[in-house]
Amino acid sequence: MIRKIIHIDEKKCNGCGACAAACHEGAIAMVDGKAKLMREDYCDGLGDCLPACPADAITFVEREAAAYDAQAVRKSKEEKHCLPCGCPGTQSRSIKHEVPDFHVGQEAQSRLSQWPVQIKLAPVNAPYFKEAKLLIAATCSAYAYANFHENFIKGHVVLVGCPKLDGVDYAEKLSAIISSNDIKSVTVVRMEVPCCGGLEKAAITALKNSGKFIPWQVVTISTEGKILD
Repeated sequence: MIRKIIHIDEKKCNGCGACAAACHEGAIAMVDGKAKLMREDYCDGLGDCLPACPADAITFVEREAAAYDAQAVRKSKEEKHCLPCGCPGTQSRSIKHEVPDFHVGQEAQSRLSQWPVQIKLAPVNAPYFKEAKLLIAATCSAYAYANFHENFIKGHVVLVGCPKLDGVDYAEKLSAIISSNDIKSVTVVRMEVPCCGGLEKAAITALKNSGKFIPWQVVTISTEGKILD
């Protein structure tokens, strides 16, 4: 049958394995350092693997392919003792020993001072932009870097976004915000992956478009959660 299915460009694939981890159906595996679609009938065509790929090596195509077999996927998961999310399962009696017991009052203090934080949702003019130290951050960076609130959010107005997932160029929105407000400094926090380059480029373009001299810096976080020089 002709249907939508993923295509992996082996030349672009960097062998990180992120797509295989993101594929809940187990259709993708790493072979000789490259991602491969191992089972066409395991690929549901929803593309959970696409946003996980840092090298833009995965696309959708329409071609002759085996139909998606949900029953086969379910059976494979059961045989591997997997949870519905695709993660390796454990006996329920052991989970309580492995998962931290969270209680209200034990969480770290949030340093977030304003809302909303998404670039697409943020207003161009708001009182909190007055004399603000602006933090423009990639969405993933807050998850990758453990002390994000203390080291980056504290004392800053925060705008976050992912150009790959949102599919937009933030330059126009950021230009309007920086031009219309008394911004004191700009810090861009991005991940080392290529798709974050769009966020850095948009911020630099916005600074140039503003015609203002504003101190700025770019901080890059590795996929291991370390600050890169």
